Amino acid sequence: MDAILLARLQFFITVAFHFIFPAITIGLGLVIAVVETLRWRTHREIYDRMATFWTRLFALTFVVGVATGIVMEFQFGTNWSRYSTFVGDIFGSPLAAEGVIAFFLESSFLGILIFGRHRVSSTVRWLSAVLVAVGSTLSAFWIIVANSWMQTPAGYEVQGDKAVLTDFFAAVFNPSTLPRFMHTVAACWAVGSFVVVGIAAWYLLRGRGRDVASGSLRIGLALAVVASVLMFVTGDTHARQVATTQPAKFAAMQGLYSTTEGAPLIVFSLPPNADGTGSAGPELLVTRLLSFLAYGDFNASVTGLEEFPTADWPPLVMTFLTYHNMVLLGTVMLLVMLGGLWLWTRGRLDQSRRWLWLAVIATPAPLLAVQLGWATAEVGRQPWIVQGLMRTLDATSPVVSAPEILASIILFSLLYVALGALWLFLMRREVLHGPAPAPAGVEEPAATGITQRAPMEEPIHA
Repeated sequence: MDAILLARLQFFITVAFHFIFPAITIGLGLVIAVVETLRWRTHREIYDRMATFWTRLFALTFVVGVATGIVMEFQFGTNWSRYSTFVGDIFGSPLAAEGVIAFFLESSFLGILIFGRHRVSSTVRWLSAVLVAVGSTLSAFWIIVANSWMQTPAGYEVQGDKAVLTDFFAAVFNPSTLPRFMHTVAACWAVGSFVVVGIAAWYLLRGRGRDVASGSLRIGLALAVVASVLMFVTGDTHARQVATTQPAKFAAMQGLYSTTEGAPLIVFSLPPNADGTGSAGPELLVTRLLSFLAYGDFNASVTGLEEFPTADWPPLVMTFLTYHNMVLLGTVMLLVMLGGLWLWTRGRLDQSRRWLWLAVIATPAPLLAVQLGWATAEVGRQPWIVQGLMRTLDATSPVVSAPEILASIILFSLLYVALGALWLFLMRREVLHGPAPAPAGVEEPAATGITQRAPMEEPIHA
């Protein structure tokens, strides 16, 4: 058994599982903030029930995310002690900011939304929802700061066996921080909005809670379209940054072996061979488009893998496949939501059972895309754990044996299976329970959506 391989496998399992929950809460946080804003501005009772329902799902996901995040962080001190020594001075500030500022901001105001929503004023409740969304996004920012420094280190100097922080702002705003942050947040917004659209579509198919379901469907669809478009816009910005600062990763993502002027963009291809010489199968290419997308010039030269030592190449097949499948999923997501938008403009959104079923099926698509994007970023950085400074082979703990790591993998996997099953059980129970029905004397709007306030409906005064 290889201790390094097992340590990497354990980190993959724990991070991949943990990432499910922040992605959902960041997206749901935006949805809740939008719904609470509508409630605050319009005083309509339906937005109160809508916000209450989605906040319950947010809270369940948030709790499990916290539990899985603790396990993830402990690995740095157990399996990756030499890495922790090297980056400790750099990572201390952003990780402290994530815990002290972002996490407590999110958790404190979430407590108000859960336990004090009818004990505070309408404005305080609205502000709490906004701050929960801000806190979850800030948490993502500080984590991405730390991870981006691993991709494009800046603001440091190496002293002995560790990197020492010399410029806080240069380290925080290293070349990849903002492109990765914007792309990740857009992807998480897509995750949350697709969850809302999928659940709301399921309710409409079952004929349940039509007022909340119809309103949630429209809010989720609008956010899903915006988020899906932003994923492509921010993804393009991020890819340009990778082409400039991590050309070996970019070449692996594109399956480009030779440095090429006017490089074509691969629309479809089998993955490249292990030696980087390209695939033997059919290909669909767009001439010179890769050069234009990467550098804004159809004739620009794109660096190929041949320019780098073979020992510095990322795993080609996995980097290529995760990247291209991420793009494929993003395209499918955008097409599905644009189809819903087209139906909405024609007043047929709630009646199209085919599209509603498609929306239900597409619910996990952005979550899969997020996982593939993360895999592209981390696998594409290999063999470096800190780009150009420390190799992954040199980062593990020398005193932790392979059997010990294997035992912890089994233990954590069992724990995660239990946590995942519990989360799915509780989420299923909440979804089956559904949002609260309209109060007596308030007519439920037709399935075509929320249009006008019912004659007997009174504004709420929370």
